[in-house]
Amino acid sequence: MNEPSARPAPETPEYWAISQPDATAVIEAEKKLSYAELNVRANRLAAAFKNYGVRTGDIVAVRSQIRLEWPVISLALAKLECQMLALNWRLTPKEVARIMTDSRPAGLVCDDADLPKLALEVELSNLKFAIAIDGSSAGFQSYASIVAEQDGSSPPAFFSRKPPPLILFTSGTTGEPKGIAIRPDDSKVTREYLADVRATRPLAPGDVCLVSVPLHHAAGATQVTDALKCGAMAVLLRRFDPQETLRVIEDHRVTQWFGVPTMYRRIAALGEEIKRYDLTSLKQLGVGAAPVDRPLKQWILDNLGSCLREGYGSSEVGLATSLPPEFQREKMNSCGRPFRHVSISIRDGAGRSLPTAEHGEIWIKTPVAIRSYLHGPTFGSDLLDELGYFFTGDVGYLDDDGFLYICDRAKDMIISGGVNIYPAEIEAVLKEHPAIADCAVIGVPDNEFGEAVAAFCEIRPQVTFTPAALLEWCAKGLASYKRPKQIEVVEELPRNALGKILKRELRATQWRDRERSI
Repeated sequence: MNEPSARPAPETPEYWAISQPDATAVIEAEKKLSYAELNVRANRLAAAFKNYGVRTGDIVAVRSQIRLEWPVISLALAKLECQMLALNWRLTPKEVARIMTDSRPAGLVCDDADLPKLALEVELSNLKFAIAIDGSSAGFQSYASIVAEQDGSSPPAFFSRKPPPLILFTSGTTGEPKGIAIRPDDSKVTREYLADVRATRPLAPGDVCLVSVPLHHAAGATQVTDALKCGAMAVLLRRFDPQETLRVIEDHRVTQWFGVPTMYRRIAALGEEIKRYDLTSLKQLGVGAAPVDRPLKQWILDNLGSCLREGYGSSEVGLATSLPPEFQREKMNSCGRPFRHVSISIRDGAGRSLPTAEHGEIWIKTPVAIRSYLHGPTFGSDLLDELGYFFTGDVGYLDDDGFLYICDRAKDMIISGGVNIYPAEIEAVLKEHPAIADCAVIGVPDNEFGEAVAAFCEIRPQVTFTPAALLEWCAKGLASYKRPKQIEVVEELPRNALGKILKRELRATQWRDRERSI
C-alpha cells in the first residue's frame, strides 16, 4: 500500500499541485478543478477507499460518463496502487453484472441514473463498497459527501507514482466478455516504447487537451492521465456534438484533440459553418479506433490543418504504428510505421511470412502485449505464437518503406463509430428468440459511423415474426450501440460444405465497390 508520504514524484498530478496549485487541471462545462483541488479531493477519496478495506492491487470498477469526477477517482486509485476496471456506461445492468462477476472488483463507483435497477443485477453485498456519483439509493454511499471538506480538516496526503493500471472489457470472438489488464512492466524496452508513444502527443503546462472519447476506452483514459501528468489542462466533453466541439476548441484555445472518424464526419457535415469558429489554437489532431477513408482524411487535412496524426493498435497489444503529419498526404491510406520495439509480421493462413506488398494476416509484437485475458489461460497459438506475436484479426500489407496498410478484417469484429462490437455476442441474444432458426451478424457500410450492425436471420417455419419485435427483444440484453440497425430475413444463409456460415459472402454483397472492406 502506498502510505501517505511527503514527497511527490515528477510528472504526477501531486507534483503540479505543488508547483502550480491554482492552474486549472480539469474543466467540464461550467465546473472546474485546480491542481490543488483535484489533489485534495483525490486524497479524501483515497482515504475513504482505504477505510473501506481496499488494498494494493485491488480492482475498483468505475462506470462513468466523461465527467469531472473521473480524474479524481483515477488519481485516488493511483495513490493506492489499485487497478481501475473501466466499465462502459452504456452497458445494461445485466451486462455489467456479468463483467463484475468475471473481474471480481473490490468496489464500484458509478453515475447510473437508475441505481435500484443496477442493484437488482449487481450483488452489492459482495463488494467492499458501492459509491454513487449522482443520486442516492440503498447500498450506495454518496460521492459528494466523501470528497466534501470535513469541518475544515485536511485529508492525509497520498502520492501516486503512475496512473492506475486499466482493465478494459472486450467481448472477443466467442461473445463472452473478456478482461484486458494493461499492466506495463518497468523494463528499459517498455519504458522506451511508452516514451516513444507519448512523444507522438507531447503536452506541457499551458496546453489544453479536449477529451471527447469515452473514458472506458483506452484513448480517452490516456488523454486525461497524460494531460495531468504533464501539467496541462483537460477539457471534458460529456456528449459529443460537432458545433459544441468547435465552440469548446475556440473558447478554451484547445491545442490537442483526438477523435474517432465518426466525429470528424459530423464536423465535416457542417460545411461552411466551421468557418465561424477560430480553430487556430490546434497544434495536434489525432484520429483512430476505426479506419479513416481517403475522402475524410483529405477533408481533415484541407479544413482543419496539417497537424493530423493517425495510429493503429488494439487493446491487446497497445499502439503499434503512427502516421505523423508529414506523411499524411504521401501515405494517405496507411496507418503508419511501427514504433521502436514493435514488430509487424504479415502472414498467410498457414503462418508463413509474406513479402512486401502482399496481403495477409497482421501479427504484431509489442512490449505491452498481453498473454491472456483477465483470469484466463494463456492464449493459444491461434492468437499468440512462440515469438510473442499476437494475431490482430486484421488483414493488410507493408510497403517498401515499412508503412502498414489495413485492407480487411479476418475476425468478425465490427467497428462502429470507433467502438468495437462483437457479432457473436449479438448472435447469442438473437438465437434466444423463438422465431430465429439461425442468424449471422456483420458490419455493413454506414456513411456516419463507418459500419453499422446488420443481422441476417433464418426464421423458423410457421412462426410469427416482425423485425420490430426482434429489436425489442435485443433491447433487453444488449446495449443500444450493439443492437442491429438492419434486420434482413433470408431463406438460407450461405454456408460451406461443413455447414459453417460464410460471413465473407454476406459482407461481399454489402461492401462491393468500396475502397476497403472495413
